Amino acid sequence: MASDLQTGSENGTLTSLVTGIVNDAQELFKQQLALFKTEVQEDMRKTREALTSLALGAVVALVGAVLLCLMLVHLLHEVTTPQWPLWACYGTVGGAITVIGAGLIAWAYARFQTFNPLPDKTAAALQENLEWKTKQT
Repeated sequence: MASDLQTGSENGTLTSLVTGIVNDAQELFKQQLALFKTEVQEDMRKTREALTSLALGAVVALVGAVLLCLMLVHLLHEVTTPQWPLWACYGTVGGAITVIGAGLIAWAYARFQTFNPLPDKTAAALQENLEWKTKQT
């Protein structure tokens, strides 16, 4: 085993080997940083799409709810004229629309919970490489 020791002229090879390892580690770090950036951009795109759908749906639902509410209030008042005053009809229809709106908000919240805007695995690997690099420096 002692005859396998390398001295003198092989020192340049050891230096180039260590330099190669450091360069590979830096390249890996750059690639992980690029992956992290790409994943964050993709998640932000999904978030933007979900927010756009939510906002558009809310506006359309609001306009529809107002018109339906007015129509239903007057229909209910027409059907129950001797029994219910107009304010009770507004309260009944308004309560029903509120319950529907709460259901839509709960659905949108559940949709947002289906994905994580930050890539946990890539962030953890990136953190691990940063710690390794700072220890090496």
